[in-house]
Amino acid sequence: MPVIPFVSPKGGCGKSTSAVLLASYLAESGRSVTIIDADPNRPVSRWSKRPGKPKNLSVLENVTEETIIKTIDRVRAGTEYVIVDLEGTASLMVAYAISRANLVVIPTQGSMLDAAEAVKAIRLVKRQEEAFKLTIPCAVLLTRTNAALRPRALNAIEAEFVENGVKVFDVRLHEREAFRAVFSFGGTLSTLDPANVSNLKAARVNAEAFAVEAMGMIGSERKAA
Repeated sequence: MPVIPFVSPKGGCGKSTSAVLLASYLAESGRSVTIIDADPNRPVSRWSKRPGKPKNLSVLENVTEETIIKTIDRVRAGTEYVIVDLEGTASLMVAYAISRANLVVIPTQGSMLDAAEAVKAIRLVKRQEEAFKLTIPCAVLLTRTNAALRPRALNAIEAEFVENGVKVFDVRLHEREAFRAVFSFGGTLSTLDPANVSNLKAARVNAEAFAVEAMGMIGSERKAA
């Protein structure tokens, strides 16, 4: 079953947020999903202990560098999708998770500094491809963008990725209060109260578009394989 690690050497780029948004969408669409929380800060595990987590979505924590591969292999045998939220560093654990990936998502904010960190993640994926003689699809996800503006600098970063053969999500995850509210109140975008969160409908549309594109990438790669 598909394994989707969220990878970036830089913290605060939206790995946990995008991982939970994708997992929630899949679970609410009727799929069984497991998130492996391999981030030492455990944001996904804390979210999972709040009310409202979909019943068919499980969260595992306390994985280590020594157990990550066995954990992924065991979990993927019994669940439809495995999502791995990794630590913000280029560690062996991250490399091991990448080696099992059907799609590596690389969240990055729209600055040259963040783009440089995304390049490090892409290079790590390429090294795993060489080491394991695999083709490992990866794509950059631009996060915390402005829904109303498309700054020239951000467009230039995106164009440079594309020119260098790096896949970039067409969908950008915008800066949304609702995405933060999920971690504050628990549950999913579908269970948040519109009276307490602004622009909730727009956030749901944005998250669904990201999830649909991610599933399309996985479907395309599996057909090609």
